[in-house]
Amino acid sequence: MKKNQLTKGENRRIMYIENKDGEIDGAGAGARVGWVTFSKSGLTVYYRDKTLLRIKGGGKKGNYLDEKTGEEYWISGVKKRDSNAHQAKSVQVVIDEDAVEEYERLLKY
Repeated sequence: MKKNQLTKGENRRIMYIENKDGEIDGAGAGARVGWVTFSKSGLTVYYRDKTLLRIKGGGKKGNYLDEKTGEEYWISGVKKRDSNAHQAKSVQVVIDEDAVEEYERLLKY
């Protein structure tokens, strides 16, 4: 596992994932906080059944592209101040059930 700003050398980490083109999994939310895993290079992010590929130089709205749908995603680490949304856009954020405990722990420190 390559250590970079996104992976921090970890194989699995809790991240903020925002679909810049719509909702994620039809949950009524444009963003989620959940567990992701990384490719060996650290340039590909796997979230649920999605393979999200790093956009070289960044995209129009996001920094990752869904391999299947072509939708752009913004992926970043969880911010302690709880202001994860990219740019000045208000989105509903859903925290995955299996990530709640870790999310709350991160906000405390």
